[in-house]
Parts: sequence; structure tokens; C-alpha cells
Amino acid sequence: MSTTPPPLLELQKISFTYPGARRPVLADIEFSLEEHQKIGLIGTNGSGKTTLFHLIMGLLRPTAGELLFEGRPLREQKDFLALRRSIGLLFQDADDQLFSPTVIEDVAFGPLNLGASPAEARERSEKILAELGLTHLRDRITHQLSGGEKKLVSLATILVMEPKALLLDEPTNNLDAETRTRLIEILEGLDLAYILISHDWDFLAHTSREIFAIDKGRLLRSENVYFHNHRHFHPCGDIPHKHGGQPHGHDHEHEHHHHHDQNDDS
Repeated sequence: MSTTPPPLLELQKISFTYPGARRPVLADIEFSLEEHQKIGLIGTNGSGKTTLFHLIMGLLRPTAGELLFEGRPLREQKDFLALRRSIGLLFQDADDQLFSPTVIEDVAFGPLNLGASPAEARERSEKILAELGLTHLRDRITHQLSGGEKKLVSLATILVMEPKALLLDEPTNNLDAETRTRLIEILEGLDLAYILISHDWDFLAHTSREIFAIDKGRLLRSENVYFHNHRHFHPCGDIPHKHGGQPHGHDHEHEHHHHHDQNDDS
């Protein structure tokens, strides 16, 4: 008898409060990411979207609740090593991701770090650069690239690791139109799961199959999310409990969240 594999990622009643804060930025988050799901994540500045990504990657520890990767609890730093090999985080700022002198060295760093031979790492790097149409950048000095080029090279450094899922934090911020179009083409062609944070509705329409929103510390799934004054969203649907439970009720008043985390500027 075949058994259904566990979700790639599962968050069970995850809450997080910044030190000194009066209330949690995230509260009782219930969420699972299945293979090949393509999710867009929205929310006002400071609502906790980047914080959620940092919790998933083990960069922050939840105040309450548990994270599971492929059914295994993530409790110690060592538990997150397997997750980080399978889930790649694309930072908002490409300069936080790139640190080697040249593009090919940056892309090869991950495979080398996991024990690939120099020849294998270079071969995998050449392959991913070719797939992304970036071969012409291979020997360029990384810090001299344009913002759009850096963003695509950052994505290459993740995809070369052959991840099962991606977390993309505002990937279209400050991108020129040509690079933005190329990024949409790349994401549409990927056969893996991802969650992407974005305020760009046209981008989300091209790249996402489901929309979630963080509002008042809660994660909401919505079939019909609409904007008020193009900035404040009103989530119009909630996430049903697993196993067929009823959705939570919630009000529709917007409340702006205090920005506790300097890095959580999404």
C-alpha cells in the first residue's frame, strides 16, 4: 500500500515575537508546502514576511510551535543543514548573496562546499549559467555587475544546488524591465516549489498559483485579495484547518504593524 509522502515543509502553530515586543509578529502559523507548489506571499511592510522566511531557514528560532522538513522536526541548528541543502533562499539584496571575485567562482562555491570536485563544480556551474542565459557573465567581476545581472547570478548560485524549493524575497525589487521579464520566464520554467514575496501583482499573476497574505500576525490564504489605496490589503479568505476543519473567522480591519526587525523590510 502506497503512503502519501509528508509535505516538503510544514509549520505547526509557529509563533514569533521579537525581544522586547509587546505582541508577536507571527502567531499560530499553520502552513505546509508541497512539491511543485508555487505560492505568492503578500503583506504590508513589517508584517513578518521576511521573518517567516528566516524562521523556515533556521536564521531565527520560533517562540512557539514546530517546523518539519520532509516530516522530520527541525529543532537544532544541525537539523537545518539538510533543509538548507534542499531549500534555497534568494535574499532581497543580491550583495548579501554574492561574495566571490568572479561569477563562475560564486556559482561554483555551493557545490564545492558540499564536497563536489573542482571539475564537477565548474561543470555544474557552466551548465546552470548556460540554462539561465548567463554564460557571457562567467568571468565577470561580480561586484561590477548591474543590479539585474547580480539578481540572476544570485539565482544561479541557488539553482546550481538542485534545490527542491525556493524562497524568493522581493525578487523584482529595483529590476529593469528586461531582467524582470527574464526572471518570470525562468520561474515559469522551474519544476520545483517556491514561495515568493512580492508587491508586484503583475509578477505574481505570472508566477504564482496561490496567494497567501500575512495580516495581524496570521497567515491567510485567499482566492480574492483586493487592495485598498494600492497599499493596504484586505484578505478575503482564510486557511481552512487541516483535515477538513472550518476556517477561522477574522475581521477585515487593517492594522499596521510595528516594524520590529530592521531586516524585515518586505
